[in-house]
Amino acid sequence: MLKDRLGLALSGADEASAAHYERGVSELQRFVGDPVGSADKAIAAAPDFVMAHVLKGWLYGLSTEREAMAVARGCHAAAAGLAATAREQAHVAALGRLAAGHWHEAGHILEGLTAEHPTDALALQAGHQIDFLTGNAPMLRDRIARAMPAWSKNMPGYHAILGMQAFGFEEMGDYVSAEALGRQAIKMEPRDGWAQHAVAHVMEMQSRQRDGIAWMRGNTDAWTKESFLQVHNWWHLALFHYDLGETDEVLALYDGPIYGAQSKLALNMVDASAILWRLHLGGVDVGARWVDLAANWAPKAAAGNYAFNDAHAMMAFVGASLEAPAKAMLEAQREAIARDDDNAAFTRDVGHPVTLAVKAFGEGRYGETVRLLEPVRAIAHRFGGSHAQRDVIDLTLIEAALRDGDGALAVKLSSARNHARPASPLSGLFVQRAALLAHG
Repeated sequence: MLKDRLGLALSGADEASAAHYERGVSELQRFVGDPVGSADKAIAAAPDFVMAHVLKGWLYGLSTEREAMAVARGCHAAAAGLAATAREQAHVAALGRLAAGHWHEAGHILEGLTAEHPTDALALQAGHQIDFLTGNAPMLRDRIARAMPAWSKNMPGYHAILGMQAFGFEEMGDYVSAEALGRQAIKMEPRDGWAQHAVAHVMEMQSRQRDGIAWMRGNTDAWTKESFLQVHNWWHLALFHYDLGETDEVLALYDGPIYGAQSKLALNMVDASAILWRLHLGGVDVGARWVDLAANWAPKAAAGNYAFNDAHAMMAFVGASLEAPAKAMLEAQREAIARDDDNAAFTRDVGHPVTLAVKAFGEGRYGETVRLLEPVRAIAHRFGGSHAQRDVIDLTLIEAALRDGDGALAVKLSSARNHARPASPLSGLFVQRAALLAHG
């Protein structure tokens, strides 16, 4: 039986298909190229190649797109009927749970797999993304940390292990370790978009705006060339300019690399909504941008498959004053809550109240926004995303408290944010506005 470069068996593979598969895994580790195309080539070369079907299934299943889940289920079905090793069977089982909407179970199966096979790069990659999409910060750190002793710098893909460990440390607040590992990963592989983004996260959380801009501008070719993470990384650059109040620069980035191409992928539209909503909170007129973005969100209004996406779609519907898709989304969320999958909890606990709060804010019902968001703050991680992404919940809550005239709450909330991010000009602005309101 053929083995991959790290000595793991590849059932059903021949040399040509294995080369395509390894290329696909490497592309996924760097977030570059066309890993789906590589998986398809591996399948075409060897239809009984178990891990080629699994790789394709992970790529679709982790996209958070409703239509993609059907492809993931097809990949699972194809792989489930093929002879496989115990390691491969665990991959197939985990993919099946994800395809059925059971994210946490999939992550747990992969955790057991990694304990047995710590150098299974795809298991680590898929597990890490599941931890991110479920907001499980401790596992973002610990899943990689447990495997790390089996890895060394001369092993293929080691940069990706460092990059994932960097992001895990960042989400757990260990910024020094995170930045060191992220920089080490980029030194090894400049095109590792995830490692690039891990260091950007550190600088975002530490409010090191100028450092962040320099980090992102230092070698843009490396993290943008053929990268399917580039929109998100451009978004990180925009956040640094946003915190500095450099609105024109933010809009220029939006109109260019963030949403100039009018992507219809949910992951890219999330970033577009997130940056426009931040500008909206600050009273910036973004013109017709909301209309174009909302038009691309509209077909996904009734998807009801990932609550984090729903909240960002609602931002666009509110910004564009579109009532019909907003109502369709809220109805889809109510249906999602009744299902037997993990998104039911994502939606019930966080997604539905946040989506309702965004709609209330858009309608000037600021007290209602506060009522909906205040209880969610402590559990917002349950519907996925990073600290940087979920910051929009706090920003909306603070702005709603200010507009509602609740000086005491505005002081409390703005002080808390200023304590966490004392170097943020935006935090300072909130503190000043809250103090004026409270002592008006």
